[in-house]
Amino acid sequence: MIVVCGEALVDLVPQSGESGPGQWRAVPGGGPANTAVALSRLGAPAALLARLSGDVFGRQIRAHLVERGVDLSLAVAATEPTTLAVVALGPSGGAEYAFYLEGTADWAWRAEELPEPSARVSAVHVGSLAAVVAPGAQRLRDWARAQGQSSVVCYDVNARPAVGLDRAETAAQAREWMDLAHIVKVSDEDLAWLEPGRDPLVTAERWVVRHELDLLLLTRGGEGAMALSSHWGDHVTVPGVPVTVRDTVGAGDTFGAAVLARLDDLGRLGDPARLVELDPATVREVLRFATATAALACTTEGADPPERTQVEALLKEAAPA
Repeated sequence: MIVVCGEALVDLVPQSGESGPGQWRAVPGGGPANTAVALSRLGAPAALLARLSGDVFGRQIRAHLVERGVDLSLAVAATEPTTLAVVALGPSGGAEYAFYLEGTADWAWRAEELPEPSARVSAVHVGSLAAVVAPGAQRLRDWARAQGQSSVVCYDVNARPAVGLDRAETAAQAREWMDLAHIVKVSDEDLAWLEPGRDPLVTAERWVVRHELDLLLLTRGGEGAMALSSHWGDHVTVPGVPVTVRDTVGAGDTFGAAVLARLDDLGRLGDPARLVELDPATVREVLRFATATAALACTTEGADPPERTQVEALLKEAAPA
């Protein structure tokens, strides 16, 4: 089982069409929740470790996740209100966010709410705001460190400058996560914000060496993705998959989910030592699968990841004759 740990919030998305300006639609979201849905769509058993409010938005989130096959047996019933994110979509479909998270459910973790480490957990996926917002971030990190003795830990940096977090503090927390993670997923935009003025690839290379990462996944939007590892010298690069973009909401979350789903297919989760045996050719195949999955997520409105059959059809269509 893959455990996805982090926030499950509501995105307030501008409503297009006949409703006119100033109309908003409440859509369940949050990077970790989107990741759990994407894993379920791809056929990988996923449980969401999150604090779900009992308010109207929290009930909407719970129903949304259950309907999409996400296991909520580890979810905590929280008394705090649901976190809100207001989404603005640019002319090219890119998403920008403004967050309202003061006193909300996602960050109030107590140690006793977190499960005991379990051999049933093949991987832990954690990232986005829950990995850096106090007081819960440190408690989640302590839990992930203990679980990571027998499970692969995947950390999705997913930096959120719109929250107003201090850049230096966010970078320091990212370094702490990378010290315990086996896989790190980061975008070129994340790297540009965390270490401005530096070549993102040079920063990624330095992270791999400094933190002895088994796998670093660098996403580059429509340009594709790259993988680096402390176990082999060459970079593995795959191009983007051309699609008609509706918006990019949830595309990065879908990419990370697809990587874990494919590694699960290949029996590379569970004991972290299995990642050491990964070779560049296998990683390239994993990247192709993840890039196609993320591309399909861009063709729909909001965070709506594809089914595995859709991904396989796109890969077949894109394969050379």
